Amino acid sequence: MRKVLSGVVAVLLTGTSGYAADIYQPEVIEAPVQQTIVETGGWYLRGDMGWSYNKIRGAKYFQGSNGNVREFDSATLKSGFTLGGGVGYQINDHFRTDVTLDYMFKSNFRGSTSGGCGVAVSCTSTDVASLTALSLLANAYVDIGHYGAFTPYVGAGIGGTYVRWNDLNNTSCEDGDPTNCDPTFVHRGKKSWRFTYALMAGASIDMTCNLKADVGYRFRHVTKGGMFGYNAGGGPGYDKGFYSHEARAGLRYSFNGCDQQAYIPPAEIPIEQPVYK
Repeated sequence: MRKVLSGVVAVLLTGTSGYAADIYQPEVIEAPVQQTIVETGGWYLRGDMGWSYNKIRGAKYFQGSNGNVREFDSATLKSGFTLGGGVGYQINDHFRTDVTLDYMFKSNFRGSTSGGCGVAVSCTSTDVASLTALSLLANAYVDIGHYGAFTPYVGAGIGGTYVRWNDLNNTSCEDGDPTNCDPTFVHRGKKSWRFTYALMAGASIDMTCNLKADVGYRFRHVTKGGMFGYNAGGGPGYDKGFYSHEARAGLRYSFNGCDQQAYIPPAEIPIEQPVYK
C-alpha cells in the first residue's frame, strides 16, 4: 500500500512541475482597421481669367434695299481678354456642375466691301467696329481621376451671350486713288442675347485642402445676330456668329474641402504582459 501511494504522489509532482514551466499566453485582441470617412459633395466658388482668340464666321448687310444682300469681302475679329466667376457644387468624386458668368472685353472688328461709292464707280470700304460679350453658362464636368495633386477633367456648357456691338464706321475710297474718299458714315451698333455652347478640358491642381488652381482650354460658339443699323443706303448688317478659343487660368475654393477626409485612428489597446506560472 505504501508503494502505491508513493507512486501516485510521484506522478502528481511530475505533472505539476511540467505545468509550472509553461507560459500563460494572454488572449490576442486585434486592433480595428483604420477607417476614412470621405465626403465628396460640397459647394465651391470659382474665379477665372484668360485670353480669347476669336474667329468671326462672316458678316452680311443689305445694300440699297432689303432685297440686295451682300457679303463682306473680308471680316476679322481680334482677340480679347476675359474675366469671370461662378458658383458650383461637387456632386461626387467624379462629377460636378457650376454656373459661370464671363465678360469678354473689347474685341476689335475690321472688314471691307467693294463696289460703287459717292466719289467713284470702283471703291473699297474700310469698316471698323468692336464688340463686348457677356456669357452666362450652366456647365457640367467629369473629373477623370486623381493623379497626385492633379485632376484632369472634361466638360460642356450651354447658355446665352449678350453681344454688344459698338458703332460701325464705314469709309469708302476710290480704288485708283485711296485719298479720294466718301465721308465716314456711322452705323449704329446692335445688341442682343444669343444662344451659346461651350466645350472644356483642363486640370485642377491641389494647392491646399480647400483651394485648387484650374488651368484649361474652352471652345465657345456664339450664334449669329444683329451687327449694325441702316445709314446712307447701307444696312442693316448681321454677323454669322463667332468662335472663341480660350486659354484660361483660375482658382476654385471649396467650402468643406478640409473636411473631405476625416481620419479615425485605431483605439489604444494595452498590451498584456505574459504571465509565468
